[in-house]
Amino acid sequence: MIRIDARGMRCPWPAIRAARALREHPGEPFEILADDPNAERELKQLAAAAGADLYAIETNEIRGFRVIP
Repeated sequence: MIRIDARGMRCPWPAIRAARALREHPGEPFEILADDPNAERELKQLAAAAGADLYAIETNEIRGFRVIP
């Protein structure tokens, strides 16, 4: 599974990185770590536009999202 570390990046960069993963690896699920408070909203919009599912994940105080096309 592809993992993208977008921690410390301000929006729209996490969504841009996620869009690139969707383009370069079509049909492959991936995880993205993002700590910007706006990232969840933007990633939800991106996933919806791509017809993908978005799931929030949290482990060891790390917040991330799993995108499943």
